[in-house]
Amino acid sequence: MLFKDRRDAGRQLAARLEHLGQADVVVLGLPRGGVPVAAEVAEALGAPLDVCLVRKLGVPYQPELGMGAIGEGGVRVINDEVVRTARVTPQELAEVEAREREVLERRGRHYRSGRAPVVLEGRTVLVVDDGVATGSTARAACRIARARGASRIVLAVPVAPADWTARLGQDADELVCVGTPWEFYAIGQFYADFSQTGDDEVVACLDEAQAGQAASPRGESGPGAPEDREVEVRAGAVVLRGQLTVPDGAVGVVLFAHGSGSSRHSPRNRFVAAGLNRAGLGTLLFDLLTEEEETDRANVFDTALLARRLADTTRWLRGQPEGQGTALGYFGASTGAAAALWAAAEPDTRIAAVVSRGGRPDLAGPRLPAVTAPTLLIVGGHDHLVLDLNREAQARLRCENRLVEVPHATHLFEEPGTLEKVTELARDWFTDHMVPVSHAVTRH
Repeated sequence: MLFKDRRDAGRQLAARLEHLGQADVVVLGLPRGGVPVAAEVAEALGAPLDVCLVRKLGVPYQPELGMGAIGEGGVRVINDEVVRTARVTPQELAEVEAREREVLERRGRHYRSGRAPVVLEGRTVLVVDDGVATGSTARAACRIARARGASRIVLAVPVAPADWTARLGQDADELVCVGTPWEFYAIGQFYADFSQTGDDEVVACLDEAQAGQAASPRGESGPGAPEDREVEVRAGAVVLRGQLTVPDGAVGVVLFAHGSGSSRHSPRNRFVAAGLNRAGLGTLLFDLLTEEEETDRANVFDTALLARRLADTTRWLRGQPEGQGTALGYFGASTGAAAALWAAAEPDTRIAAVVSRGGRPDLAGPRLPAVTAPTLLIVGGHDHLVLDLNREAQARLRCENRLVEVPHATHLFEEPGTLEKVTELARDWFTDHMVPVSHAVTRH
């Protein structure tokens, strides 16, 4: 994997963050190299851009090796293992910290040019850097954002070591990365141009972003802009929470059935949903189980229960203004795909189309021949076991159907470009089939 430069890396990273496009997001770039990356992300999301002032504490005789980081508000993160291995004395550590603190304060005055920091309290904060190596700087940035009142923190980078989630999973609510190669020596090895970012470039990025926000303030809705609303759905004896997003003039609404252990906050499903919204389709992402029910793993794999919840939600949506007279579809991931097909087999759900991503349609068992909605099965080419299960399930379907293998993709579609392919396939399938289906279609 190779990025042309930081701007190119930012554009690729932004494609992984589209699920945040409707949230109240602030993008924080880590000076200096992370700011050009963050600028591309902020522009793509239409979000304000600011800097998160953090300074790496480099080992005295090997400054490229981080032994910790400091940031605004007195935040201090020390990597004890690096300090111990490099045999850094307390006095040496104090000297490095004092020097970097001075640089931190000077750059803050220069970058913001008298502007107040963007308010983070109660908002989703997207912390962006050009990559993660040891993770000390990223950890400090996340802690700074938390101390400033962020309600949710997403750490996003173009490249990181394969074990980065284990290192940083406790400091952010969500981690997003374009690539996590096993052979990782330095961030710069993945960039064709990794030249140093100057202070003037940082200031230019911030000024440009501020000018863009002033010309098109966040929250201004243009023609066809999706409208979000939080919803509560009564399904039997429980209330399910969800987010309904419907663009103006939507031709249909897609209900998302999440997989085992997932929820309406699933970054992969939110990524696909954002792509469907851009294509003029509404989406309903909701939890199939309550928080209490999720603690019992038996519920997570109870296909009949999940299908009943999905069918109840479908009936609820048809009673809402957004669902009246509108074609409805199902998007199921993992075990959620079984629930989607099970519910689609019920005559009164009247589902126009079904898409399964890395699904387990085999768990729908004897219900499969009763499905009348055109069904698309998307499976990773390297997800061999699930691919075989999908082939067996496809043989039992009597509706119009298609099985597509996404090359090089594994079960979670984490490989670069694979989730984008899923979104494209789902978009085309739904837009082609979002008309009420009242009778079975002979399988081709």
